This record gives sequence, C-alpha cells and structure tokens, in this order.
Amino acid sequence: MGPHEMPHPYSLRRRLLLWLLLPLSLLAAIALLDARLSASATATEIFDRVLAGSALAISERVFVNTEGRLDVDIPYVALDMLTSAAQDRVFYRLEAGDGGFVTGYDVLTLPEATGDGIAGLERFTFADGSFRGAPIRLAVLDGVATDGTRSIPYRIAVAETTNARKRLTNTLSVRAAARLALLILAAAALVWLAVTRALRPLNRVEKAIGRRNPTDLRPIEHEIPTEVTGLVNGINGFMLRLGGALGALRNFASNASHQLRTPLTIVHTQTEIARRAGSAEEQHQALATIDAAAREMEATLAQLMLIARIEEEASKPLQNAQTDIAATAQTVVADMVQDAAARGFDLGYQGADTLVARGDQLLLREALRNLITNALIHASTAGTITVSTQPAPDGVSLNVEDDGVGIPPDQIAAALARFGKLPGRPSPGSGLGLAIVADIVSLFGGVIRLGVGQAGKGLRVSLTLPAI
Repeated sequence: MGPHEMPHPYSLRRRLLLWLLLPLSLLAAIALLDARLSASATATEIFDRVLAGSALAISERVFVNTEGRLDVDIPYVALDMLTSAAQDRVFYRLEAGDGGFVTGYDVLTLPEATGDGIAGLERFTFADGSFRGAPIRLAVLDGVATDGTRSIPYRIAVAETTNARKRLTNTLSVRAAARLALLILAAAALVWLAVTRALRPLNRVEKAIGRRNPTDLRPIEHEIPTEVTGLVNGINGFMLRLGGALGALRNFASNASHQLRTPLTIVHTQTEIARRAGSAEEQHQALATIDAAAREMEATLAQLMLIARIEEEASKPLQNAQTDIAATAQTVVADMVQDAAARGFDLGYQGADTLVARGDQLLLREALRNLITNALIHASTAGTITVSTQPAPDGVSLNVEDDGVGIPPDQIAAALARFGKLPGRPSPGSGLGLAIVADIVSLFGGVIRLGVGQAGKGLRVSLTLPAI
C-alpha cells in the first residue's frame, strides 16, 4: 500500500455475519453429527425390536416332533412384519443347541450369545453381518423346546438387510439438517437486521457531517452508541485541534501579510522618491532605505520558511535525533563573530568542547542564530554577547547572554509570541525570532527560559534540551 493509498473499506455487517456464521456453522456440524448418530441409534432400536418380535414369534412355534427332533411351524406373518418399502430381504435359521442345522438358511452364520441386548430384550443377541453380499442385522434368541419327556435347546435367528434402517437414518438426519440450516439463516437475518438498526445513529452522524460546510468544525452532539463514543470523542478532539490550528494559521497569515506589506510599501514609496530625487544624495538615501526594507523582507521570509520547516518536522518522530550542542554553538559563533564585531559587539563562546543533547543540528543552529541576531538588534549599541553551554540537572543548557536593556518579567510572554511587540520599544524585527526558538526547543521536548543576565542586567536566554 502506497503512502497516499486509502485502505480498502470493509463491511461491518459482513464481518459480524462471518464471525457469527463461522462458529455457528461449526456448532451446527457438530450438532448434525450428533443428530446423525442419534438417528442411527433410534433406527437401530426401532428395527431391532421388530426383528426381536419376529424371532420371538417363530420361537413360540418350535417344538419336538414325534421323532424326537426339533421342528418348527413358521408363522409367515412373523416374516411379513419385517418387509418394508425399502425392499429389505429377510432370512432365518433354526439350529439345535449343539449347532446342528434344522431349517432356514444353512449358510447363515450365527454370532455367539452376548446377553447385551437393548432394554427389555436382554434374552436376544444382536449383531451386524453380511450375507450374500449385502449388509444384514441379526437377532438371535436362545430357547428350549420340550415334549414333556425331553428338552432340546435351540437357537433361532432372524436377519434382514439394512435398507430401511439407512432410509430412516437419512430421513431423520435430513430433517435435523433442515432445522439447523433454518436456525442459521434465521440467526443471520436477525443479525443483519440488528446491525442495520444499530448503525442508524452512525448513518445520521455521517449525513450530518456531510451537510456541513468546510468551516463548520463544531463538535458532534448526536445520540450515539456507547461502543463508538471513543471514536466520536476522537473526531471531536481532532476538529477542536483543527479549528485551533486553522485559527492560528489565519492569524499567522494575517500577521505575515502585515509584516511583508509594510516593507513593500516602503520599497514602493522610496522607489518613487528616488525617481524624483533632485540630488544624488537624496537618491542614495532612498536606495539605502529600499535596501534596508528588502533585507527586512528577506529576513521575514527566511523566518517564515523556517517556521514551515519546524511544522513539517513536528509531524516526524524526532525522539532519537541528537547533535553536539557545543560544536554547533562554536560553529555559529565563528560564522557570526565578524558581523557582530562590525556592529560593535564582542561575541564569544565559553563552555565544553563536546556536549551531546537531543535535537537536530540544522534547526538548533537556526535557533542559536536567531538568539544572537536578536541580541544584536535589541541590545545596546555596543556590548558583549556570550554564548555558553553546560550540563544542567534536567539536560543540557545552551545560553545566550547580552548586557543590553533586557525584557521585564511581565513582557516575557509577549516576547515569546509570534509577531510579538514589546510596548514602548522600537521593533525593527518581525517579532518571530524568540517564537521560532521556542518552537524549535519544544519540538525536542526542551524548555526555554528568559531572565536577567548574571551581571544583573541585560537578557539571558537559556535553552534546556534533554541529554542523550
């Protein structure tokens, strides 16, 4: 995803349905498996009881004939009761207790007696098997036939194919699956309707914001669900900050326009004066005034560009930025010492050779240049300006001190404001110098302090930056 590419939107309804239907479908699959097992057990029990009834009916017709052997009079109604629409086939076998075949299907193999029949049919043994290539279910009953003088044990088995059992199991399973599917569809429909109804307040908020003009940054005060209170509060906070930023931008643009308009007016006026000058001296004086106004515009524009750079850097993570404050201070002092001397100032540096703190070298260099320029403009016509660095309890300190008139404590706030003007004092600058320094220092979590110089006069500006 590119830096300006919007994330792909998604549907909250679909996500809720997905998170609902996935676990619900898993539970339904488990329930369907349980229903299938339950249906199979039910069909098995129903048909086993019928199978047992058929074997019991046959056993009641087993007797000992006149030859002293087992015989049976098959009641075919007992076999007819096993026939079904599934076209199941029925088999039976009667054998003596010693395994001798009596009648029925000779190749039908009987299981051993287990005595683990279903409730009420403990006398029967039930087993699954295969006969003539088809799966079958057998019910085996052990009994004893007697003619009054002798008793002969026997085993009677009745078996049937399992088509009807499977059909009943499938029918019950399909009905259970239909009920579960209906339940899932009903739950999905209810969730869809519930989410649609729950999102109506957000739709109203969306329409209300859509109807606003770009300058309407009032807080959102519509009734909203508790779950989105944090989101709406975040939007309200953002609009509040945006309103403040736009207000500051309008104020800044107005002040900047005023600051640039004044020297431009001077340029136009002095140009006209130079054009009409009656002597070379008047023309030279007008050109000097034009040059001074142009330099002021140049300085103001440079400061405005620096402010834009500061605001751009404020949006970046700067916690790990670091620079050598001492080396930066020595470089700036060396660059400006000749300019200061030309104005009659003694500019010097004292402090450590190396002192690392959090900050950006370019921005801190501009901050120090602004402080020195301020001192050159507002201090006495000739004096001393000292730049120093030293460790501080809460970080690293960078100081600029002059022996000029200083700033009264009640005017410090005005001096730090953008385009700030001190009452009763000529202000050749734009009023941006100290404000820019304060912005740069706060950018790196530092503090700016204004006070009286160590000699009891002048101005001491101290920048404290976090140590690394």
